This record gives sequence, C-alpha cells and structure tokens, in this order.
Amino acid sequence: AVNDEELKKRIAEELALERARRDSEAQKRRLKQEQMYVRDEFGKLLERERISSNEHLTRAILRERAATEEERQKAQRFARQLEEKDRELKKHDAYYKEQLARLEERSAQFYKVTTEQYQKAADEVSARFK
Repeated sequence: AVNDEELKKRIAEELALERARRDSEAQKRRLKQEQMYVRDEFGKLLERERISSNEHLTRAILRERAATEEERQKAQRFARQLEEKDRELKKHDAYYKEQLARLEERSAQFYKVTTEQYQKAADEVSARFK
C-alpha cells in the first residue's frame, strides 16, 4: 500500500511537472506569437510613418519647385520689362538728341540771319552817316 501511494504520489508529481512544462511551453509559444505580433505591428507602423514622411517630403519638394519656377518666371518677366524700358529710354534719348540737333541747327541759322541783318543794318547806318 505504501508503494501504491508513493507511486500515485510520484505519478501525480510527474503529471504536475509535465503539465507545468506544457504550460511553460505554451506560454513561451504565446509569448513568441505576441512578440511576432508586436514586431509586425511596429513594422506596419514604421512603414506607415515612412510613407507619410515620404508624402510630406514629396509635397514639400513640389511646393519648392513650384515656388522656384514662379520666381524664375517672375525674374524673366522683370527682365523683359527692364529690357522694354531700356529700349524705350534709348528711343526717347535718340528722339531728344534729334530734337536738340534741330534746335541747334535752327539757332545757328537764326544767329546767322540775325548777324547778317545786324551787319547789313550797321553797314546802312555807316553809309548814311558817313
């Protein structure tokens, strides 16, 4: 009877140890599965963050390109306006130089006529009062 009870006790202990070992292995498997799940979720989260940051970066680059293109077009427009103003100023300069040359020519002619008339009048006065 002692052996049976001891035997039953030993069998119960071994069964308890076997159950504990199985529970431990099951817990290890669950822990590994949870770790894999967490790792997968972190991977998904990191992938979403990477995609989001790439989208933000792409949008920022596109905005910068658009702003740069707009500035380039603005600079070209200002350059064309400046060239147009420069052409206009050159045209005005040529016009006013031409007008000045005409006025100088008329002034020279007027001076010549006036000098001739003065000389003629002076000659007439000299001839009368000689």
